[in-house]
Amino acid sequence: MLVLELVEIKLEDNIGTITLNHQGKLNSIGEALVNDLIAAFDELESAQAQVVVLRAKPGVKVWSAGHDISELPDGRRDPLGYHDSLEKLLRRVQDFPAPVIAMIEGTVWGGACDLCISCDIVICADDTTFAITPAKLGLPYNASGLVHFINVVGPQKAKEMFFTARPILSREALNSRMVNHVVKREELEAFTYRIAGTVTENAPLAVRALKRQFRHLLGGQMLSSETFEDIQGMRREVYDSRDYREGIQAFREKRKPDFKGR
Repeated sequence: MLVLELVEIKLEDNIGTITLNHQGKLNSIGEALVNDLIAAFDELESAQAQVVVLRAKPGVKVWSAGHDISELPDGRRDPLGYHDSLEKLLRRVQDFPAPVIAMIEGTVWGGACDLCISCDIVICADDTTFAITPAKLGLPYNASGLVHFINVVGPQKAKEMFFTARPILSREALNSRMVNHVVKREELEAFTYRIAGTVTENAPLAVRALKRQFRHLLGGQMLSSETFEDIQGMRREVYDSRDYREGIQAFREKRKPDFKGR
């Protein structure tokens, strides 16, 4: 298997495992980690893995701290454009031909929540929490990300999570359909790999065809060109704003942001 700096790769019994190993930055999703993750998925696709488990090191307190804020632009540019690193990673997970299972323990923040629900199956420990936090940074989340959350948790829960940025507990995530299973932390690994093993017992071509169908059907919502331009215009107002620059600067200075609404 390919050796990478920020992730570990393993393939055993047709089950691929990608382990986040950027612990110095709490597995925050920056360009370097994204490049390694995409390379790992490429490697496992070439090896024809029938299912992939995406996980962190055992026992972590933070599964991922979300988008690497230090890499966000200071303003005047869309921080979540189509070609930015987080968006490329989400598409790679969604387009990977075999099912991807997120195995979660510890806390999950910001864009890492989007990474989790981009996986096909999400299994988490009973003490896991999820928080989607762009409002705390003055960050305008993109339309595709919002649609993604609406499709998974429904509009009411998506609004609550984005408006409040409040961490939700694993059981609340389960009730909101954000995760498939909640298990005790000590049982998480065994349970996850039992599910992965069950996938490998089925016909690989059928499973791959099913994944592609789900991808097409879930992405089938159409927006008019007028609506799209309206959304993009609203987002430009946010990432050009004083509040966006203040949110990024406050994060870097480890202080509470002073938002002014302009």
